[in-house]
Amino acid sequence: MSQVRLMWLVALSALFVLAQALVAQARPESLAPLAQKISPAVVNITTSTLVEGRAGPQGIVPEGSPFEDFFREFQDRNNNGNGDRPRRSSALGSGFVISEDGFIVTNNHVIAEADEILIEFFPGEGQPAKELVAKVIGTDEKTDIALLKVEANGPLKFVKFGDSDTARVGDWVIAMGNPLGQGFSVSAGIVSARNRALSGSYDDYIQTDAAINRGNSGGPLFNMDGQVVGVNTAILSPNGGSIGIGFSMASNVVTKVVDQLKEFGETRRGWLGVRIQDVTDDVAEAMGLSKATGALITDVPDGPAKEAGLLSGDVIVTFDGVDVKDTRALVRQVGETTVGKAVRVVVYRDGGTQTVLVTLGRREDAERASDGEEEGTSEPEAAQKDVLGLSLGALTSDLRSELGLDDDATGLVVMDIDETSEAFEKGLRAGDLITEAGQQKVTSLADLDDRIEEATEAGRKSLLLLVRRAGEPRFVALTLDE
Repeated sequence: MSQVRLMWLVALSALFVLAQALVAQARPESLAPLAQKISPAVVNITTSTLVEGRAGPQGIVPEGSPFEDFFREFQDRNNNGNGDRPRRSSALGSGFVISEDGFIVTNNHVIAEADEILIEFFPGEGQPAKELVAKVIGTDEKTDIALLKVEANGPLKFVKFGDSDTARVGDWVIAMGNPLGQGFSVSAGIVSARNRALSGSYDDYIQTDAAINRGNSGGPLFNMDGQVVGVNTAILSPNGGSIGIGFSMASNVVTKVVDQLKEFGETRRGWLGVRIQDVTDDVAEAMGLSKATGALITDVPDGPAKEAGLLSGDVIVTFDGVDVKDTRALVRQVGETTVGKAVRVVVYRDGGTQTVLVTLGRREDAERASDGEEEGTSEPEAAQKDVLGLSLGALTSDLRSELGLDDDATGLVVMDIDETSEAFEKGLRAGDLITEAGQQKVTSLADLDDRIEEATEAGRKSLLLLVRRAGEPRFVALTLDE
C-alpha cells in the first residue's frame, strides 16, 4: 500500500512541475526580450507650429481700462519685448514605423496644424540619424489616424499589424511611446474591454489598463507576438494622468485607413445614402419584426439607395451577406466597403424580405453635397384632432411659414401634446411634423384614422410614426388605445 501511495505522490509531483513549466512558458518572466525586439520601430514625434503673437492684453482687462498700458508692458517684458511677434509652439507625441522605406503611423491630432514634424528614432546600433523630418502623406479625422513618411539612408526597422479581432479581454498587451515627454517608455497591462465607441461613427477602440499618458498618443499597442493591435489615442482621466482607462483604435480599422491614405492620400469610404436609426423593441413590435435588430431607414435622399429602390421604413437586415446588428455596425461596414461595389442589401418591407442591389457611392463626395427634397402633394384641408396624447393639425400654408417648412412639405403638425402621455415621454413636442404612420404617408387626419384602423385590425399593439423636426427624421412607436 505504501508503494502505491508513493507512486501517486511521485506522479502528482511530476504533474505539478509540468504545470509550473507550462505556466512559465505561457507567461515569460520578463517582457524585456519582446520590448527589445520591437522598440526600434517606435518613434517620438515633435511638431512645431507658428503661432500668431498677442497684440495686447486681451482677456486680462477691458479695452480702454486705465490698467491697459500696465498689463501691456507686463506682457512685453515676459515676451522679451516680442509680444506681438509670431512665436513657435512645440508638441510631443508618438508613432511607429510600418515599412522599411519609412512610412510611419500616428494620430492625426498629434500632427494637426504642424508646420514641421521631426521624428526621433529609438537609440541603438543600425538606427538612422537621431532626427528626420517627416512629411504628411494623408490624414483621417474620423479615426484620428495620420500617415507620415521619412527618407532614411537605409532600410528602417518596422513592426507589422496584427488582427485586433483576435484580441480577447484579459490578453496581455504592451504600450510604447513618449509619455509626458519623458522619452521612450514601455508599460504593460491587459485588454480591459473591446469594441468601445467614444464619439465617431467608425470608432472601434480597445480599452486597456496599460499606462497611457499625454505624449503616448499615436504610439502602438502590442500583443505578445510583437504585432500592433491598436494605436493609443485617448485616456479617460479626471486629472489628465493615467488611471488605468486608455483607448487604442483597433488595428483592423487602422489598416484599412492606412492602405487608403498610402494609395490615395485620403480616405474613400463607401456610401449607401440613407438616414437610419436603431430598431427598438416597440418599433419591432409595431412593424411585425420577430426581434429588435437591423437598421431602420428614416429617410432616403438622392443617392445610391434611392436609385436602387430602397424606401423609408425599410429595415436593413443584411448588408453584403453580413447580418446587421444595429446602426453603428451598418455604418462601419458600409464605410469599409469599396466605393463602386455592387452590394446585395436585404430589407424587411411589407411583412417580408426583399433583396436590393445597390452600387455604393463615396461618402466624402456625399458630405460635400446637399440632401434631396421630398416629393409634395396637394395641401390638405384645415382640421385638428386629439389622438395618442397628441393634438394634431393638418399642415396649411400658414403653418408651413410659421414652422419654416418647405412649400411642398406634407404631413400632420403636432399642435399640442399631453405632457403625461407616452408621446411626450418618447420625445415628441409641439411643432413636430408627422409625415408617415404605419409606414405610409399621411397628408390628412383621415389618413391617420385609416392607419390606426389598419394597425388595430392587424393586431398591432402600437403604431409607427415617422416624425421630422428641423428636417431630421426619426421613427417613434406609440401604443394604440385599447
